[in-house]
Amino acid sequence: MDRDVAPEYPLSWQARALTGLMRHTFKPASHLFLRHALALSAASQLGDLVRLLPVRTPDHVSVVPTAFSSCGGEWVRGGADLDEGKVVLYLHGGGYFSCSPRTHRPITWRLSAVANRPVLALDYRQGPVHKLADSLSDSLDAYACLLDQGYEPEDMIIAGDSAGGHLTLATLLALRDRDLPLPSAGVCLSPWTDLTDFPRRANRWQDPMLPAGRVRWLARRWTDGLDPRDPLVSPVLGDFTGLPPLMIVTGSTEVLRDEARRVAERARQHGVPVTYEEWPRMPHVFPLLADVLPEARLAFRHMSTFLAAVAGLEVVAAEDEAAA
Repeated sequence: MDRDVAPEYPLSWQARALTGLMRHTFKPASHLFLRHALALSAASQLGDLVRLLPVRTPDHVSVVPTAFSSCGGEWVRGGADLDEGKVVLYLHGGGYFSCSPRTHRPITWRLSAVANRPVLALDYRQGPVHKLADSLSDSLDAYACLLDQGYEPEDMIIAGDSAGGHLTLATLLALRDRDLPLPSAGVCLSPWTDLTDFPRRANRWQDPMLPAGRVRWLARRWTDGLDPRDPLVSPVLGDFTGLPPLMIVTGSTEVLRDEARRVAERARQHGVPVTYEEWPRMPHVFPLLADVLPEARLAFRHMSTFLAAVAGLEVVAAEDEAAA
């Protein structure tokens, strides 16, 4: 479980085509428009319109809307005969200003299938109207609600991508600091973990999707009035002692790659087992592209292996406790 992985699959033609398309469309558009608070408001409103569009999932996938305290979400089941006594709490990405559980169904239904349990995809509050603390509060409330519904901590997993990966780590740190029971594992896909004001030079030109300068600008927006070195704001600076096993998946050319590596290194220093996977030339949150990208579908097999290892640790711990 505690290992570094650099998958050596041949780069698919789909990956070559998609990264080329992103480099010439999404990246320059982000560089051009993410320069003013009005752009965030417009993007957020566009996200509200996207919620009205139909998102197709396979026939065997079930999606049921739900509500949790001040926010909503949806239960996603990637098939029948799942273990309903277990759950994944999923926190979508989108820079804390866009996307929703609906946009991330290509991840959530597949994660449900490989984890053999339902996924609660949380529609947490986001900027520019809300603050980072509101997003974290929603995540903690949802976790508490799952506990109140009878789920045992060892039967729960928290997962997220990009900003949702940031929220996953912040949630784990906050739960630990509040002496609350922790889930059995955390899964972070291309996590955004450092919101301090530093220039990202690694992969500045190689990243086909994210402009480094715009990531820095967005971090300044969300940390206005906050201490960016607070571990709940920049989890990469946190003390990971006592946290459950982590899986971190990133692409080798991502501008966020180094902070994902730093989380893995720091967590290991504090005794946390980490499966760190760095996929060659994959774009930011590439598992979201699983409908068209072969490498993304393979990544879910790797997640299945990690979750099986976590389950094995739980069984060993239970046997040791019984023997004691």
